[in-house]
Amino acid sequence: MYLTKEEEKTLNGEKGKVLERMFRLLVRLGDIYGADKMIPVGSVQVAGVSYKSIGDPGTEFLEDLASKGAKVKVLTYLNPAGMDLENWKELGFPKDFAKNQLRIMDAFKKMGIVVTSTCTPYLAGNLPRFREHIAWSESSAVSFSNSVIGARTNREGGPSALAAALCGVTPNYGLHLWENRQPNIQIDVDADLEFNSDFGALGYYVGKQIKNKIPYFSGIKDANTDQLKALGAAMAASGAVALYHVEGLTPEADLVEKKGLETMPVGKKEIKETYEKLSTGKKPDIVIFGCPHASLREISALAEKLEGKKLKKPIWICTSRMVKEAAERMGYDEIITKAGGSIVADTCMVVSPIEKMGYKTTGVNSGKAANYLPGFCKQEVCFANINDLVEGQL
Repeated sequence: MYLTKEEEKTLNGEKGKVLERMFRLLVRLGDIYGADKMIPVGSVQVAGVSYKSIGDPGTEFLEDLASKGAKVKVLTYLNPAGMDLENWKELGFPKDFAKNQLRIMDAFKKMGIVVTSTCTPYLAGNLPRFREHIAWSESSAVSFSNSVIGARTNREGGPSALAAALCGVTPNYGLHLWENRQPNIQIDVDADLEFNSDFGALGYYVGKQIKNKIPYFSGIKDANTDQLKALGAAMAASGAVALYHVEGLTPEADLVEKKGLETMPVGKKEIKETYEKLSTGKKPDIVIFGCPHASLREISALAEKLEGKKLKKPIWICTSRMVKEAAERMGYDEIITKAGGSIVADTCMVVSPIEKMGYKTTGVNSGKAANYLPGFCKQEVCFANINDLVEGQL
């Protein structure tokens, strides 16, 4: 792999031990995947933020880096933390968990990382350009940036994303290269997709079938960004899909090579069966929306359904701190709180310790959350659309 003179100095330790260690990780990654060189990145998104995910070893590793003066070179955002960083007490998060989570946030802050803990950085001030090279690590954010925005990133691990943030570069391989962004299977959709959960069910089914292939969707008549977000998140969770194309909707769909693709039909039957498969519980103790983090449009839709109503059981909607503040200005927060719900910032149900907070069955409209909750949070799951979930809590 070709390295510039400055990069060679970094690798030789002339710019300090921390940068040498981080750059060596990137070089090894590049060697494994046959990268020809390093490329500058416009932004980074780092995973491995929740104390639930990284525990004491991860916390100590981050504190060690911060204590040695490590500083990021490019705009760097964080994945969701394990709790709402401001309202954790009111929401019932455990004190010992909170103490360790705040240590992690402090270490990231010392490194110059923007502590906007969100899996939708593109909704919170970090919006890449079309074809811009970035190094993002959260699976749904990777899918959205590659597919809906047309930026270019591989699915980075927490350490490799952090290394890219500190060094400002990433190895040039995989989805950074145009030839690797071509579809290798066509998904012919014959079903009415109305709710975000319908797109989540479609994504879950397709991801399970195609694993890490790049699908080209035909038959999706229309979809907003929230629905595409739900589609990509579910495919990334049930398979390992980091890029997809939708005919007439995503920016590279008209540019990629589509001839001779194997085809896979998906209809109402598969969508219905996916809803049934993902629903392992009967009555939720709590309903949680916002996986990936909710947009202002999704919060507005929930507020509309809850206005003047009273919940018998709790509803959370998870989002970024920035979107929550916009929701407060619009009065949505007041409506949801008055009904007995909560807009929860900085975290989501998958990386928070909900199993230690008395919840055993969670209602979701997210294919991604439905995939992860049984294993990560020991939850029974009720997977349904927003109307049915809200109705069940009233």
